[in-house]
Amino acid sequence: MVLNWTVLSAVAEFILMVPGRWIGEKVRASEVLLDGEPLDPPSPLTVLLHKPVGYVVTSPDDERVLDPVVYSRRRPFLSAVGRLDKETSGLLLLTDDGQLLHRIKSPSKRIWKVYVATLDAPLSAKEAAAAARRFASGTLTLEGDRSPLLPAALSVLEGGTTAEVALAEGRYHQVRRMFAALGRKVVSLHRRTVGALTLEGLPEGEWRHVTPTDLELVFGGQDLMPADDNSSNGVGEDT
Repeated sequence: MVLNWTVLSAVAEFILMVPGRWIGEKVRASEVLLDGEPLDPPSPLTVLLHKPVGYVVTSPDDERVLDPVVYSRRRPFLSAVGRLDKETSGLLLLTDDGQLLHRIKSPSKRIWKVYVATLDAPLSAKEAAAAARRFASGTLTLEGDRSPLLPAALSVLEGGTTAEVALAEGRYHQVRRMFAALGRKVVSLHRRTVGALTLEGLPEGEWRHVTPTDLELVFGGQDLMPADDNSSNGVGEDT
């Protein structure tokens, strides 16, 4: 349920009662209940968000800022575990647990994030195979970067304009810049998974609390590119 924090703040002293306390008396956030549940759950807190296109994680006031509204004034605040830009949709984790954030984002942990990209022009089977080898090589250096990318897995679907890319790191606009290096523009981008965690059952624009089972999926995902096998095959049709 999405609640407007401003409205809640204005009426909280009338509708949010803490047993044994007087209105106006300071209480711990964990003591304030709504329908029997803490309005501001104790740390650590992690939520899963299905981010739509057109919203940003952090921005100036004139942008549409997407956050779980109930927790918008939470301290410690929720940080995005790998931001998605305004034009990218999909799976976004937010947490106030610094250690968890580091574990998921650290390339050394090999938590694979799978993105689905739609391209402005198709890749032929030959181009897809060459691109897959290039992405997997660990030698691709993007313009403006000082170091090469870690190996990434690429699969180009039949038709050549839709591709899945699996990354174990997250640089600035990385997927878009990788395809730009191939002479292609990404016209839509969606993060489908983090580890083995998906958005199944979560509508666009909605969010929910992350469970221990969810975290097992994040850290229990398959290694999509074992260290001793950096090969990958592109799949596509000649056009």
